[in-house]
Formats: sequence, C-alpha cells, structure tokens
Amino acid sequence: MGGKKSTPTPPEDFDKPWRDVDWNGRDRLEADLRKLTIHHAEITHLKILVHGAVAAGKSSFINSAISVFQHRVTDRAGEAASASKSHTKRYKSYRIWNKNDSTLPFIFNDIMALQDTGTSGIHTGDIINAMLGHVRENCKFNPVCPLRDGDPGYINAPTLNDKVHCLVSVMSAQTLSVMYDSVIKSIKHVREKASDLGIPQVLILTHIDECCPLVKQNLRKVYFSKKIKEKVSLERLS
Repeated sequence: MGGKKSTPTPPEDFDKPWRDVDWNGRDRLEADLRKLTIHHAEITHLKILVHGAVAAGKSSFINSAISVFQHRVTDRAGEAASASKSHTKRYKSYRIWNKNDSTLPFIFNDIMALQDTGTSGIHTGDIINAMLGHVRENCKFNPVCPLRDGDPGYINAPTLNDKVHCLVSVMSAQTLSVMYDSVIKSIKHVREKASDLGIPQVLILTHIDECCPLVKQNLRKVYFSKKIKEKVSLERLS
C-alpha cells in the first residue's frame, strides 16, 4: 500500500564542531598568563572590566577565573541573590595572587549590572566613565545620573593605570532572546565606545548548559550544538 514518505528529521547537532578549540591547552595558557610581563612604565596591572545585564553571571565569571589561578573554588566576587537586582553595588577590583606572594599583572573590575529601568542598575555613562578611568575603587553608583567632575568617586585626571585595558561583556544564553531592548542597546553602545577607544573586547555567553541538553551532558560538545550556534548568531549580539 502506498503512503506518504516521512520527511527525515534534521539532526539536532553538527557532526563536526563549528569552532575549533584546544581543550588540552588550559595549563599552557595559565602558565603563559602567570609569566605575562607589561612593558610600560606607567602601567603596573592590566584592568579587565566585566559588565553585563543583571543575573548574566558577571561575578560568577570573575570567581571562575580567580578559581582557575588559585586552584581552588573561591567566592570573592559573591553571586547574585536575585534575578532582578544587581549583586554588585560598588566598583570593585579583584587582584589574583601568584604562588610567590605577588599578584598577577591583571585585575578584574566588577561593576553594577544593567537593568531595564532607569531607577535601578548602572547608568551606561558610568560604564564608559570606568573605561576612561574616571571611577575610583568602591565608588557607589547613581542609576539615574552618571558620575561627573566634582562628584565623590570621580577621578578628574586618570592615569593609564586607572583606565580599562580590556572589556568583557557578559550575556546569558537563557535570557538573550527576551532581554529588554534598552539593555541590549546599552551593551552595544558600550562595546562601540570600547572600539572607538581601541580597547580589546570579548563577549562571554553564560548559562549555555541550561539551554542545551547536549552541552549540559558534556561541556566539550558546546561547538557541536546547533542551539548554541543560533544563540551566538543572533543579530542582537552583533
């Protein structure tokens, strides 16, 4: 008896990775970073600014990076207690201790998260202030108005040590498709400003295991995942 042929279901994931990564190079990378030398008389540490939307995982990313170098799990940056409010309230720096009681030549800077309202979360202007080196350690932010010359916590004449040398934008794969346009716009604006200033930048996509069963089962399958590739390819990220 004749019948309609069933259409084959396309495979959920790729047979080959869509991006190559050396999973065995972590120890070598760590060793290289420990030996990093800054050849500049005015810069003692490279400042890495980590910013992003509320609950994206900024503090968790910093904790993970510190844990790698300490060879133990640390919680120095804390973690968000709420999905709707930023855990970070002040501008905080996190140095990483080396084995010889010195610090590694780079610092992670955590800043208040972006939110969808104008009465909570950081003002985009203060992320730019931080990149330009105008924000002092432990400065508390005003979500309504960015820091200005004369305000407590404002550095009028920043040195190269005060300025940011690398920008890390953190976004959650779980909430990427439903993020408020205002937050997306702010992240894009900050990244464009970093490009104008010549600041190298990277975008970190977090919570990838929570939106893809393949990755949840085996993190090394991340670049075989069609779901993750779709997330990365979203126009909202570009």
